[in-house]
Amino acid sequence: MRAPSDAPHLPRSAPIDAYGNGGFAFGGMSHRGSLLCLPDAIWAWPVTRPEDIDRASLARVFAAANGIDTLIVGTGTNVWLPPAELREALRAVKVVLDAMQTGPAIRTYNIMIGERRRVAAALVAVP
Repeated sequence: MRAPSDAPHLPRSAPIDAYGNGGFAFGGMSHRGSLLCLPDAIWAWPVTRPEDIDRASLARVFAAANGIDTLIVGTGTNVWLPPAELREALRAVKVVLDAMQTGPAIRTYNIMIGERRRVAAALVAVP
């Protein structure tokens, strides 16, 4: 049996239908906790606060960077200024980081995937 983190929740991208109460609804399912939405799959993401977002927590983004132009980071209810090192590391693989609270991040992500843009989202769950 594979560990939950070894398999995506959904093997494709999908708009986020709802969020709150510590989770998200998408693709006809719900998930409690944070999400990492990549162009090819949606994964559980163990981050619970923006301060935990770093290169290691975004390893799947770096691995898929050749298919991503923009990474939308939903920071929960907090405003977060990404560290310069993280921005530079993403810039080095040609990914633009755009951080905002989770609500606006979901709206932006949904619009961008609707436009078939090469976008990923790292979304911290909100209560």
